[in-house]
Amino acid sequence: MTTPWDIDDDKLREECGVFGVIGTREAAGTTALGLHALQHRGQEAVGITSFDGAEFYSKRGIGHVAQVFAGAADFAELPGAMASGHVRYSTTGGSGLRNVQPLFADLASGGFSIAHNGNISNAMSLKRDLVQKGSIFQSTSDTEVIIHLVATSRYPTLLDRFVDALRLVEGAYSLICMTAEGMIACRDPLGIRPLVMGRIGDAIVFASETVALDVVGAEFVRQIEPGELVQVDHKGTISSHRPFGAPSPRPCIFEHVYFSRPDSVLDGHSVYSVRKQIGMELAKEAPAEADLVVPVPDSGVPAAIGYAQQSGIPFELGIIRSHYVGRTFIQPSDGARHADVKRKHNANRALVEGKRIVLIDDSIVRGTTSMKIVEMMRDAGAAEVHMRIASPPTDNSCFYGVDTPERSKLLAARMDVKAMAEFIKADSLAFVSIDGLYRAVGEPGRNKACPRYCDACFTGDYPTRLTDYAERDDAAQLDLQVPQAVNA
Repeated sequence: MTTPWDIDDDKLREECGVFGVIGTREAAGTTALGLHALQHRGQEAVGITSFDGAEFYSKRGIGHVAQVFAGAADFAELPGAMASGHVRYSTTGGSGLRNVQPLFADLASGGFSIAHNGNISNAMSLKRDLVQKGSIFQSTSDTEVIIHLVATSRYPTLLDRFVDALRLVEGAYSLICMTAEGMIACRDPLGIRPLVMGRIGDAIVFASETVALDVVGAEFVRQIEPGELVQVDHKGTISSHRPFGAPSPRPCIFEHVYFSRPDSVLDGHSVYSVRKQIGMELAKEAPAEADLVVPVPDSGVPAAIGYAQQSGIPFELGIIRSHYVGRTFIQPSDGARHADVKRKHNANRALVEGKRIVLIDDSIVRGTTSMKIVEMMRDAGAAEVHMRIASPPTDNSCFYGVDTPERSKLLAARMDVKAMAEFIKADSLAFVSIDGLYRAVGEPGRNKACPRYCDACFTGDYPTRLTDYAERDDAAQLDLQVPQAVNA
């Protein structure tokens, strides 16, 4: 059986994106526009839920925002001055309409809608307990666990029940919730996933990234702080709650490397500027004798500009990407596979032929993309191909809302850098160091005792408990104790 392969499948998948607005007559339309700006964070499915003061309305679908919300008739189904939305790439829970968010439930206290970016790392354990107590789940999404925890909490007010539920949850979450009383936005105590607040006139907006605020014409107010819950009622009154104390934040550093759009601002840093600085750090740490610096489009462009500026080697577009090609899957033959790759990325032969090339990309996951790109450069006549990566080796899985392959499929978990270079057939390969990555975001280096960011995909230093995965590992260890057949 031939396995489908897409040149973009050798990337860490951009978790999800959330957007919410309260206090504007065209809330659903504003939400759809904001989700357009967050489409890079999830391209599998999209949903919007609105509230008109009396009833909640939802529309969800598989596909991009423009496909599901194609015209005025779609927004006519979503009346009201409050709406929230979600773009999804499935991490926990499979594909299918029942897992598309926002999820909605009628609780004893009234309607409750939730949109979630992140991953609950003890969802299976919590779900098992809830099912034993009689809960009936309608989806396989980890997000639904939060709804059931809120529903079964015995605290008197909805806010107290919501906080009670979140105290039982491990992992990463940025949430936008809606009730009849208004909107609640919150981040997990470590702030692993991003969330910001803005304003359009009297309306309040929440979004995963600042670029969504820009696109809808909202003024950036501030980021939601780690562990903070912000309530907004229909009169526009804002209240902030900090029920989880003040642990040291650990936002995801890979947001700076790849996930966030380069025109966003994250933790006060321009994502584009940080990526250029990563390239400069990479040029200092891993110089190469070459004629051209070539980015792997589009994610490698800012780092390649920084590398070129620091090294003095000219920056050139040695690979041209077609933006008019959908997802491209291989056919059974090698020839068809190569043709599909070239439909999306093609070498600029007139530029690279006979040249020593430094290729800049954001990461190596399985290594299949890097191998194909190096092969493309050689087929176009490049004399040498030196690969430079604007992140440290990704040798650990992410459990906080990123669809990372299992660790055994991560190239850096199986090989050292020299072996990786041989695998992708590059003349040399180097990664920015973890300290270089931290310097690019304004830190002196990585403080091992108290890291500023979640960098577990590079270091294995997970900032929270991983209950479900620990249980799975325990089960795997038990399986290992069963005698296995040995090949002669």
